[in-house]
Amino acid sequence: MEEKNKNQINIELNEEVAQGVYSNLAVITHSSSEFVIDFIRIMPGIPKAKVKSRVILTPEHAKRLMMALKDNIAKFEATNGEIKNIESSGTPIPMNFGGPSAQA
Repeated sequence: MEEKNKNQINIELNEEVAQGVYSNLAVITHSSSEFVIDFIRIMPGIPKAKVKSRVILTPEHAKRLMMALKDNIAKFEATNGEIKNIESSGTPIPMNFGGPSAQA
């Protein structure tokens, strides 16, 4: 008889969530008990951006997420080359996406 792993978690992913949400900006805030990550989509020519998703984490889970991201970025860069760091290049993030200003 086969033993089942008691620590295994069955994770369900419905179709709507599986579609994902595109975000090109994240705003992170924290209190003494939680981290809040707002994922935002900024569109060219639209002065108002909307929060598309919010994730609330305990400090412990936030640190686990950071470590998992570091690990995955290292694996990505090993395969695809170094990801350009915008901050170290001195180039600010363009909030207008580098295009001309919209005119009516």
